[in-house]
Amino acid sequence: MPCLALLVFLLTSGCEQQQQQHQSPAGLPVVKMNIGDRAFWLEVAKTSEQQETGLMKRDSMPQDHGMIFTFSDDRVREFWMKNTRFPLDILFVDAGGRVVSIFQMKAYDESTTSSQFPARYAIELNEGLAAAAGAKVGDVLQIPRDARSP
Repeated sequence: MPCLALLVFLLTSGCEQQQQQHQSPAGLPVVKMNIGDRAFWLEVAKTSEQQETGLMKRDSMPQDHGMIFTFSDDRVREFWMKNTRFPLDILFVDAGGRVVSIFQMKAYDESTTSSQFPARYAIELNEGLAAAAGAKVGDVLQIPRDARSP
């Protein structure tokens, strides 16, 4: 019986430790999502306040993390990098999960980056990771249930 208790403890503490590694510094929900040939842990920004803050004022982000911005409709989206301290890739995705555009954004750049086509989601990753994962315009992504728009 002590061995069983030890095994349960080790298994649950390992799961808790893995989950803690993928928590959001901002307290946002986190989902696991495949982009290209890699898995990423994405913080989910659904409210306008969460979306306005985004990744601002952070010094870095783990290489397997990112943020997904979820909107209630498809329209041309515009993002900027005000107070964002590190460069990012941004993937704009429509309601069906199709990547409609991918761009790189420079740290602190206050000019807007437009999706050019209607998008329901925007996904930010560390610079270069979209290409490294093999993501491209036209890919269809499976948006996790907890990240989908209402």
